[in-house]
Amino acid sequence: MSQPDSVALHQFPYRRLPRSMSASETWAFGIVNHLGWTSMVPTVHAALGTQAIFVWVPAVVVGMLVNYQVKHLGKNLVYVAGGTPNYITRLWQNHPVIARYAAIGYLLSWLSFVPLNAVVLTEIIQVNLEGLGITCPELILKISFTLLPFIVGFSGTRALSILHLFFVLPAFTLLLAFCVQGLGFLAFSPDSPGLFSSSWTSLSFIDWAKWFFFISYLAYSSETASSFVADSRHPHKTLKVLDVAAWLMLPIFVGGSWVTIRLVTDASVSDNAFLNFVVASTPFWGKFAPVITTFLLVSSCLLGSTTSVSNSPRIVYQLAVDKHLSPVFSLVSPRGVFGSQLTLCLLFCLMFLIWGDVSHLVVLGNVAWFVSFMILHLGLWLQRAKPGVFLPRLSGGIFMLEVVVLFVSAYAWGWQDFLIGLLAPLSVIVIDALVRYLPLAVFRSSWWIRLYQSQRQKPVKDSLALQVSILIFLLCGAVLVGCLFGWRLNTAPVTNRGNLVVVLLMIVAFVGVAIACWTSLPQVVALEEARAAAEHLFTIAQDGILVVDGQGVIRQANPATESFFSVNPSDLLGYHLTQWLPELANYPAQWLKRSEHTLLYNTKIRNLEVSVSDRQHQDFQEYVVIIHDITQRKQAEEILRQSEAQLRQEAQQLATQLVQSEKMSSLGQLVAGVAHEINNPVSFIYCNLTPANQYIQDLIRLLQLYQQHYPHPAAEITATSEDIDLNFLMADLPNLLTSMKVGAQRIKDIVLSLRNFSRLDEAEKKAVNIHEGIDSTLMILANRLKAAPNRPEIEVIKAYTDLPLVECYAGQLNQVFMNILANAIDALEESVIEKKTADHQQLVIAQPQIHIYTELTESQEVIIRIADNGSGVPNSIQEHLFEPFFTTKEVGQGTGLGLSISYQIITKKHGGKLKCISVPGKGTEFAIAIPLNQQKCQPK
Repeated sequence: MSQPDSVALHQFPYRRLPRSMSASETWAFGIVNHLGWTSMVPTVHAALGTQAIFVWVPAVVVGMLVNYQVKHLGKNLVYVAGGTPNYITRLWQNHPVIARYAAIGYLLSWLSFVPLNAVVLTEIIQVNLEGLGITCPELILKISFTLLPFIVGFSGTRALSILHLFFVLPAFTLLLAFCVQGLGFLAFSPDSPGLFSSSWTSLSFIDWAKWFFFISYLAYSSETASSFVADSRHPHKTLKVLDVAAWLMLPIFVGGSWVTIRLVTDASVSDNAFLNFVVASTPFWGKFAPVITTFLLVSSCLLGSTTSVSNSPRIVYQLAVDKHLSPVFSLVSPRGVFGSQLTLCLLFCLMFLIWGDVSHLVVLGNVAWFVSFMILHLGLWLQRAKPGVFLPRLSGGIFMLEVVVLFVSAYAWGWQDFLIGLLAPLSVIVIDALVRYLPLAVFRSSWWIRLYQSQRQKPVKDSLALQVSILIFLLCGAVLVGCLFGWRLNTAPVTNRGNLVVVLLMIVAFVGVAIACWTSLPQVVALEEARAAAEHLFTIAQDGILVVDGQGVIRQANPATESFFSVNPSDLLGYHLTQWLPELANYPAQWLKRSEHTLLYNTKIRNLEVSVSDRQHQDFQEYVVIIHDITQRKQAEEILRQSEAQLRQEAQQLATQLVQSEKMSSLGQLVAGVAHEINNPVSFIYCNLTPANQYIQDLIRLLQLYQQHYPHPAAEITATSEDIDLNFLMADLPNLLTSMKVGAQRIKDIVLSLRNFSRLDEAEKKAVNIHEGIDSTLMILANRLKAAPNRPEIEVIKAYTDLPLVECYAGQLNQVFMNILANAIDALEESVIEKKTADHQQLVIAQPQIHIYTELTESQEVIIRIADNGSGVPNSIQEHLFEPFFTTKEVGQGTGLGLSISYQIITKKHGGKLKCISVPGKGTEFAIAIPLNQQKCQPK
């Protein structure tokens, strides 16, 4: 890896996957493999007849064992993504070549699944369209079905997993119902051919091994949920699905297969999956059997592709993190998009699709898959002395059996395809080598980092207008296609309309989600992130925050209010605020923006500062009330009034508390401002969603009428145009969507500005990135750095050194940066004055600058130097800079506490040093030195 690439990778903060997936989403991925049984059982049944059950039973037993083995491995690897293949690399970490080969073989088998499903879906649509007399665009459909899950995956939302969950539940329920009802029919129905067969055909070991190899592709793959442990919010709950998936193999793989064997006795259906299930389910599902069968088969294909596109990038990601693949594949966007990984997976899926030979693809996938699990079982046996290995000796026996099965299957299925399958993982290794060494920008981590950051920081201008245009175009196209199919269905003499409708509905649902992922869903995700951030700030604020309605009744209260009123925040709701603060007027409109109140608390008087800000909504008025305890400040003022001379030392000790109290008050006001700014745009957006949707529906209805009566408008169209006020609708719709964009953008800007600086939840020391604190402080001061009428822009020059995480009190250290940088700006503004001469005017400082340097010394001290090129500080003043209340500013412009507090924070809290180095006329430099690890130092 090149040096620039390494630096960029070090600075990128999104190396670990965000834990964003719910347990139910990961459970859905854990049971989707059972749906793949629908496409495999007809082939096995057609070849073996009743003897197929003797292949299914041992395959299921080994598959259940695999699930338990993977679960035991996963318990100690909850931060490892990709599941089984990346667990294999841990077992074989001393043999990286074998580890990489096994993991890539597993990956290729999943990737071959996507084009196979695309071919099957295309064939289903082709069969149904033949009855309508419509030519099926096979190539377009195959490419579209291959690209569809990738389009959703590239969007950066959880839509792929949620869409998967939505369809897998009904599909799996119907599949389980087929197995249970089928067994019940065989056991109890008078029309049943009997639960058990009266005759059995012979089965040779070669045939058994050949079909065991074929079935293992399904029986071993019920451990899919392990791939999502690293980004699951509840990883141990995710692992529990492996137990459930293992036991569900018995009723589905064994019971369902037996139902098919006993009820499908017509040899003419051959290995046609649709006909097999229609014949098997008609005795108990009747006329609904074709429609349900179509739904199951289409669900199996679409959900299988969705699962492959979901877990394959995670495998690639973890392989890169473990240094088995190029570092460019170890990056993930802030919202969890596997950009480079999805690109690699899409490349292989398209290569498989271009190859197009289904039978060869099946063998290739099976070989790569089977060899991976052989290496897993061998690794478990070799690591039998280590904890977390489940039944290793049994794994050794299974490995020996798999070796025999592999060679027999190679003989039975053909050596040529087996050799291709064995060599296929080498293609990934070759591509990875090209990615590592070709000097292309897209193969470098820095290129992907810039892409992710630009997507987050520089949204497309007027993106909502583009999204609406795309939506209108696609919806109109969908209506047109629907009209054409409706006309065809009404005129064509077909009997499979229900099947076609099921196929179209599922495909339209997937396409609709893909459209939403690139139009409206990113905005919804941004709103949810902003709302979560606002609620977090509301919850952690140390000041009491109340939201009251126009009558003064409390509607919301944060946890901090309990410390003020000794009442649970939920018990405050519905009561008037004057019950606790009787000095307030009856109505919030009469309240002062800022007032002081006294409250009796545990026989003690507490002084409270109450700040009120109003929030106007379209339908109601509400107010935000901030309650801050100023008791200590009042006590300090009283002490100073009574004896300023005698208690100066005590007043200096309270100064730090006063500043910290004032800081918390400011942060409380900041949180109130955030709540004020966030709720308005959120309200704008959600209030406008309903009319926007209605407008679109009206436009679609109007376009339908135009299509029906074109080219001569009918009276009905004219009447409809007048009813919906088309001109107003078209004029108002962009305005509504523009307001949504403005609101969302405001939310993002506000939350980002608070993310690093307002560390209210980091009161204790912890390891942080010092550079982030400096950058966030500069962002807050950005307005002061801009050019002013009396001076040019202040240039900030940063010379950062690569620093490890520094253990410190992050919030207090940020306050030090704020004080020093603010003083530097003040000094530059005072220095940049005009020097009038006889002929012209000349600035004393042509370009005001602030230089920021960081470094790590050999003694493990972090040095931060902040220097300006102002007029400097006289020697007589330098020795007083860090004294409390010392200031050179005019009355009302500063208290002189900033540098004093900064000095205490650095020296006492961090055991460091703070020095001022200044040469009059040359500028001023503040040097901060703090230990890298606080536990190794004593406060000075």
